[in-house]
Amino acid sequence: MIGLLSPEKRSSLIAVSVILIGLLLFSFLTTGNLSLISTDGFGAYVGTINAGDFSITLLSGLLRGMLLFLVAAGLSIVFGLMDVLNFAQGGYFMIGAYIAYEVHHTPAIIAAIPDGNLRFLLGALLAVAIGAALGAALERGLLRPLYARPLFQLVITFGVSILLVEATKLIWGVSPRSWSTVFGLNEGSFQLFGQQFSVYRLFVIGVGFALIIAVALLLQRTRIGIIIRAGVQDSQMVEALGINVRAVFTAVFTLGCAVAALGGAVAAPFLGASLGLSTEFLLGAVAAVVLGGLGSYEGTALASLLVGITQAVVAKFGVQYLNQPVWESLSPMILLALVLLLRPSGLFGKE
Repeated sequence: MIGLLSPEKRSSLIAVSVILIGLLLFSFLTTGNLSLISTDGFGAYVGTINAGDFSITLLSGLLRGMLLFLVAAGLSIVFGLMDVLNFAQGGYFMIGAYIAYEVHHTPAIIAAIPDGNLRFLLGALLAVAIGAALGAALERGLLRPLYARPLFQLVITFGVSILLVEATKLIWGVSPRSWSTVFGLNEGSFQLFGQQFSVYRLFVIGVGFALIIAVALLLQRTRIGIIIRAGVQDSQMVEALGINVRAVFTAVFTLGCAVAALGGAVAAPFLGASLGLSTEFLLGAVAAVVLGGLGSYEGTALASLLVGITQAVVAKFGVQYLNQPVWESLSPMILLALVLLLRPSGLFGKE
């Protein structure tokens, strides 16, 4: 499979693999304790590797990466196909979390649907539907007249993100919501290297990987995917074939916003619902899109995973050895700067 890739993509894939292996090896070797022993006056350091702590870092990195991808996926789809950088993406993520929380905790809905799994599914579907509706309204009402003015698009989407936060304050207030009920997926647990983890972590990671595969197949293997890519390359030719390119672009933008709302709904049982979700993952998502290469969906997926693992490793090392947790928030930008110095177009981007 790797042999079928272009030399540039093959080298980028190798680079990502080397970085990931290096990060995980560094985390494994620096996880544990060093103690000084003395034999006949000579000192020696003996290290103990804590596999349990390493498993925490690994799963935390995978979880961060998948949560990041659930925001970055919509950004990548919309920018890669429409050249629109949607700064409101974090707002849709936040709205999805609040909707899922409300559906799962409203007494009337609990009385009507006692099964927590069904309420969670209903909340996720409702979040997707509302996210899609809001995305379609944004594209048709505000962005469509501004496709030739990219700077105005940035201003509009940034303004919409602020409006989404203010609307959320008006509806739900400013107090964060903590997920307080349990259902099938988030009440189970499993053990790895002696550490206990919630099964829901695996569910979120699985949703992220499933989304990567599903959207890639949609864009590469279906008729609608062919129409989308053809419309991006030559919209006039596609319109001459009787296809409404504007409707296709609206569908693409709607898909991107719906994916972000789904991400918020999936993250809510783990993160709760708060106003900070609108910006918590946005900066990292933008870094992942640029790091992976503008317009490369596969690059964004790998970059999200890379950023998530990097944050988890740096967070663990920073707290354990440097007593400086701030390095965790800085690590995506540092990684982005280092990669862009070597590959200005990103890992999988085109010159």
